[in-house]
Amino acid sequence: MNLPAYLDEFPVRDRFIYLNHAAAGPLPRRSAQAMQMMATDQMEAGGCNWTGWVDCVAGLRKAAARLIGASSSEIAVTKNTSEGLSFVATGLDWRAGDIVVAVKGEFPANYFPWARLERRGVKLRWLELRDGCIDLDELDRACDGARLLAVSFVQYLSGFRLDLDAAGEICRRRGCLFVVDAVQGLGPFPVDVKRSGIHALSASGHKWLLGPEGCALFYIDHELMLQVEPVEFGWTNVRGFPQHSVEEVLRPDAGRYECGTLNTIGCFGLRASIELFLETGVEEISERVLDLTGRIADHVTNRGFELGAPRSRSTGSGIVSFRKDGIDTEATRQRFAANRVSVSARKGYIRAAPHFYNTETEIERFLALLDAQG
Repeated sequence: MNLPAYLDEFPVRDRFIYLNHAAAGPLPRRSAQAMQMMATDQMEAGGCNWTGWVDCVAGLRKAAARLIGASSSEIAVTKNTSEGLSFVATGLDWRAGDIVVAVKGEFPANYFPWARLERRGVKLRWLELRDGCIDLDELDRACDGARLLAVSFVQYLSGFRLDLDAAGEICRRRGCLFVVDAVQGLGPFPVDVKRSGIHALSASGHKWLLGPEGCALFYIDHELMLQVEPVEFGWTNVRGFPQHSVEEVLRPDAGRYECGTLNTIGCFGLRASIELFLETGVEEISERVLDLTGRIADHVTNRGFELGAPRSRSTGSGIVSFRKDGIDTEATRQRFAANRVSVSARKGYIRAAPHFYNTETEIERFLALLDAQG
């Protein structure tokens, strides 16, 4: 990776050592400029150039499809991760006694949509995280007889990264739908939805994808699309929406889940960010992120900190969470912030989450500050 060529894309570096991408990522320069261009266009020309806005949304679908190995017709633009997961949870024709497998301790966006199904007679089988990790043998047993598995690609607290291919093989063998909350892994880590057998995937753009808030991606394969009814309905869900049709015939693609006008300015930004990933190469980004997080993990364990989950190259992610008895993590976070280092404090852990543009010098500065705090 020619890292120096990309450093200018991230002006955030002029003010912060930014290690907080699991919370919200900074916009690359090109993404901010794309949004500024659209804002200027609307300011100066109103809607006169709206065909260019339509072209941008189509370009976003195409870029997102390339990123995850899907067809652009399987990509819907949504507001956030929760919305896409809710579409599946509320749109399927659940029957009393259906079984959903989910994981306790995941982010609430991947908890509430499934937990609420118990009101409809659906049974929830909850997996426990073991030292912050998911045991694939336990997952296999839990999926026996289940209709759907809902799981995160990367655990938001521990940083454990699931082997999507292995989980997908379990779902294929068990005849189980495979639904993934990908927000903490999509971007820096490769995803191939067809190879992994993923039926639906949802991810906000404002974290690791380095896009704006309020703009997200929802993938749903064509087979599942026929089973999931849109639960938000407006004028753009139907095939004839360009002609303002009132004939209730759904669009033949994932656009059937888009209810009305989209966050167009957000689409400009997110498209530019995803195209940056495609240009740079996700495999190269992945290796660099693992190198940086591995350096952090080795250092903190040598200083007596406990990791949120055991790490390896195959299970590590962009998240390193660590804690130690006697360390006030919120006070530690505040001291980092006073030194212009951005990290999170989550449930007793310090959570560091670097991205590919962070430098080794920044990581060493962060670790030196940690050592100085005791």
